[in-house]
Order: sequence, then C-alpha cells, then structure tokens
Amino acid sequence: MFKIDYIKFQSANQKTFKGISKMLPIIFGMLLLVSIIDILVPKTFYQTLFTGNSIFDAVKGAVLGSLFTGNPVTGYILGSSFLKANIGLIAVTTFIVSWVTVGLIQIPAEILALGKKFAFYRNLTAFLMAIIVAFVTVFIVNLIE
Repeated sequence: MFKIDYIKFQSANQKTFKGISKMLPIIFGMLLLVSIIDILVPKTFYQTLFTGNSIFDAVKGAVLGSLFTGNPVTGYILGSSFLKANIGLIAVTTFIVSWVTVGLIQIPAEILALGKKFAFYRNLTAFLMAIIVAFVTVFIVNLIE
C-alpha cells in the first residue's frame, strides 16, 4: 500500500493550479489571434500556399513552424485551425513539430549559450526530423484508419 503525503499533494496541486493559471491567458490570446486570422485571411490563401504536394507542403510547413516558434499548446491550436482550412496533415504535422523544436528566433541566444556549430546543427537536424516525423506520423495514421 502506498501512503499519501498530504503536504506534497497540496504542494503539487498548488503548482498545477499556478501552471494552469499562467497558461490560460496564453491559450485565450492564441484563440483570439487564430479567430482574427481566420476572419482576415481568406481560405484560398492557405490553399494557394499549400498545394497538396506532400513534399513541398512538408517543407513549407517546416519553414513556417521554424519562423514562428512557440510552445506546443499554441501550436496545437494553430494546427487545428489549419486542419479546418483543409491543409494536409503532413503540412500541419511539420508545422507543429518545427514550431516546437526549431528556433530561428532564439538562435542568437542559443549560439551564445551553446556555440554556433551546435546551434546550427541542432536546428538543421530538428528541421529535417520535423519533415521525417510528419511522414511517419501520417503513415501510421493511415494504417490505423
């Protein structure tokens, strides 16, 4: 049998509540931003950007995700809106993976902390892996369906 340590349990609950309360404004802001973008950007824009060619869409999704770096929760919200705009799953997956793993915006800080060579190779590897992960993910999803 295990014994619950109520002090640790209370501390964990407080940390969880604090984390959730910090994320709510970010989620609300992203939902607001996505709603505004959804109204202002015509659906035809996405369809001209993402043509349905899996390889080109994967690269475009990875480039966009790399440029607009963010946290996973906001990436999922944006990915959902892309899927609703009939963007292919490969493009959305590469966008989300590169959104979280590739950081072109924070490269200067990464270079200062870890060195130029490491920052370059880490971001290049993350970019390429985002494309590979997207194809593997879509392959698995198609197997399941």
